[in-house]
Amino acid sequence: MKKIILFFVAIVALMLPLKSQAQFRYGATAGVNFTTLKFKQDLFTVDSSTGFQAGVQGELMIPGIGFGIDIAMLYNQRGATLHMGEREVWASQGYVDPRCYLHYIEIPVNLRFKWTRMQGLEEYIAPFVFGGPSLSLLAAHSNIEAIDYAFGEIGVQCGLGFEILKRWQIQASYTWGMTYALKTKLLDDFSAQNRTWSIRATYFF
Repeated sequence: MKKIILFFVAIVALMLPLKSQAQFRYGATAGVNFTTLKFKQDLFTVDSSTGFQAGVQGELMIPGIGFGIDIAMLYNQRGATLHMGEREVWASQGYVDPRCYLHYIEIPVNLRFKWTRMQGLEEYIAPFVFGGPSLSLLAAHSNIEAIDYAFGEIGVQCGLGFEILKRWQIQASYTWGMTYALKTKLLDDFSAQNRTWSIRATYFF
């Protein structure tokens, strides 16, 4: 985990020298997400759920070529409904279908490309695509004693969006959790990763 955090710090450090020749801005961002937990085995039904996210986002674009980097710090609520009562091993302990909440501080870092040469149309609307790693640190979670929670997780995300009047950005993305977010205490290797769709709006100051 320390090596992963150092990796994200290194990315931010590399962004700083670019600021003198690139255009940096930041803004407020908020949106909704739709999350499920992907377990290694299908032992019980998992229902996806709706959460929310909010925070700040920065964008560093290199003029003329359309490439840049974005980084954000978000509060992100994820989770799912776990129908643990479908298995006797948990039904005997009184579990039915607990709602599992996962509250993260998420730091995504993306390489992005924005179409900026559209004969003036980019002044009004400009599409963009992005992708990169995401570090999520667990801040709080549901009190389900049958589950152990990981300290955080690493994900990979990609998405697309469009910019309106050079102030507003609307984007949609999908994030694959690459490390486990939680696991059950009674069964070995029964762990789950987050799978998250998100839609977010950002206003740049």
